[in-house]
Amino acid sequence: MRRPRTTYGPGNASLRQRTGHVMSDKARILFDALDLDQDGTLTRAEVISALRAKGPTLAARGVIPVWGVGDDDSASALFDEADRNGDRVLSFEEFAALVDRRFGW
Repeated sequence: MRRPRTTYGPGNASLRQRTGHVMSDKARILFDALDLDQDGTLTRAEVISALRAKGPTLAARGVIPVWGVGDDDSASALFDEADRNGDRVLSFEEFAALVDRRFGW
């Protein structure tokens, strides 16, 4: 089942209230780049595969810091840290909360 993408911005006060901050544009760009099947969530396999394939390009474009491109173990650890509810998929909110904090966005 395809989940609707989460929107954010000035008109979405409920998202800001739930997360406590406004998600960065960079987090959205990165999330969309990693969401290979475009279902609005990230799986561990997507994060690993997408970072392996797209990580250097994303770093070169300034979407992620160069030090943010790691190996498969690093990508898996990032996934585990972001998956707060343990459902083995990342919502945009879970993902953005981690990368905004980790990358200083």
